[in-house]
Amino acid sequence: MADPDTRGPGPYLWWLVRCQPGRVLSGGLVSAAWMGCLMLPPYFLSRAVDEGLRGGSTAALLGWAAAIVGIGAVNATLETVRHRTMTQVRMDASFRTVRALTRQAVEVGATLPRKVSAGEVVSISATDVMRISWALTVTGPGFGGVVAFAVVAVLLFSVSPTLALVVLLGVPLLVVLTGPLLRRLQHVETEYRRQEAALTTRAADIAGGLRILCGIGGKDRFARGYRGASQALRAEGNRIGAVISWIQALGVGLPALFLGAVTWIAARMTAAGEITLGELVAVYGYVAVLVVPVSYFIEGAGDISLGLVAARRVVRILLLRPEVTSRPGALSGPPGQAPMTDRASGLEVRAGEFLVLAPSTTAEAAAVLERLARLTDSDVRWGEVPLSAVSLAEVRRRVVLSDVDGYLFAGPLRETLAAQRDDAAITAALEVAAAEDVLAALPSGLSSTVDAKGWSLSGGQRQRLRLARAVLADPDVLLLVDPAAAVDAHTESLIADRLRAARQGRTTVVVTTSPLLLAKADRVAFLSDGRVVAAGSHADLLARVADYQALVARGGEV
Repeated sequence: MADPDTRGPGPYLWWLVRCQPGRVLSGGLVSAAWMGCLMLPPYFLSRAVDEGLRGGSTAALLGWAAAIVGIGAVNATLETVRHRTMTQVRMDASFRTVRALTRQAVEVGATLPRKVSAGEVVSISATDVMRISWALTVTGPGFGGVVAFAVVAVLLFSVSPTLALVVLLGVPLLVVLTGPLLRRLQHVETEYRRQEAALTTRAADIAGGLRILCGIGGKDRFARGYRGASQALRAEGNRIGAVISWIQALGVGLPALFLGAVTWIAARMTAAGEITLGELVAVYGYVAVLVVPVSYFIEGAGDISLGLVAARRVVRILLLRPEVTSRPGALSGPPGQAPMTDRASGLEVRAGEFLVLAPSTTAEAAAVLERLARLTDSDVRWGEVPLSAVSLAEVRRRVVLSDVDGYLFAGPLRETLAAQRDDAAITAALEVAAAEDVLAALPSGLSSTVDAKGWSLSGGQRQRLRLARAVLADPDVLLLVDPAAAVDAHTESLIADRLRAARQGRTTVVVTTSPLLLAKADRVAFLSDGRVVAAGSHADLLARVADYQALVARGGEV
């Protein structure tokens, strides 16, 4: 797939057109043929009036009547093909946009949640993709409308240059009249999309923390806040609806007024003997049919306005660049197990050790682990090699960070944990995570379906599945954030013993203040104010570091 044109919303929409030239051309030609053929029944009707009724020829009347029926069948066929082709154009644009966004999300990785809220991503996926696809409808009916407009102008010139001039000047004027409304629509739509993204993010946060909110009595407070924001969004949506309703009203009303004006002029000309009665019927038919493309022009302009707003949001995502990339001439990491040193915090991780990092705050530990996992470039050394100089692909393969918010994807449990590992390895990893009961409770074992984010599971079950997935990755360096915070003491003790045994001889760093895990560590590093202030065994630190003793006694803030 060619790279999207990210120079702006307009170029992006044009890129979607250029990606399917054959289909767009086909849609445009079929639309042009359909709208062009719509002009033929009025012409046939005028001939039936002048030659059949006024001329007294039954054969001519029957012939032109048959022609009207035939062109009706042709128009029905063309409309079916047109609709099907334009549906394919819209679907191609939708899937192409989704694919571009998915590829971008994979490429930018951890940068995405730092730059874009989850609510905005959901909003783009749910609404903006659809807006963009509908904007491409103009490539069919829009082009066909231009052709129909030209055909009517030519036909009217054969009847009356005056009427042709009225149409040539009047139709563009009708479209121009909607200009201020289209600018207003873009403005209110942009604000609405911003508020919608923020509200979606808030709703996801409330849903994710509902159990905690219920436990601390904060559910009603957050519900009131959400209700107020929702009402503000509804008011903004009403403003959009008002603008769209005016555009749609103009799309119906202006062409009707125009039809009445042209018909009045043509009737005066017929009364004056300048055109025949059949030509009056034809003029009315031409202008009545012209209502269809004019309505497409006006509504299509509205679709393009909304599409530009949506494309601007998509382009913003596509312009993101990962904060961490492989540098030219990237080096290989050290062979096998090797120590890691984070100079910013003074943390030294020895090769193959089971290290527990006890932080005074969660943010301090998160920053250290992000540097060790190279989610941000820093002055970390891996053996004798700067971690920032190692190929990013190798770092991702050999260093794994598993935190408390790790996403559980929907699908069979075995695929949620590791699609490329056999059932024996998956079962062994579940045992390390003390998650045998989770597997036993599922109706179809490893084939059981897990909901997105594991919503059907308890917090402790989700946490153990995340741990099992991390263990299955079998990296040289495993970084874990509080892997047993949501389980009871007995289960936590099992996890501490099994994890240590399973990771024997490979580097493991666990962030926690749990005494059960601290006691199993080869070494404990006490982190305070972003620096390692003491290191040693759990018993040693308890005996000589008062702040560490206080941290462990109160359970910490992790």
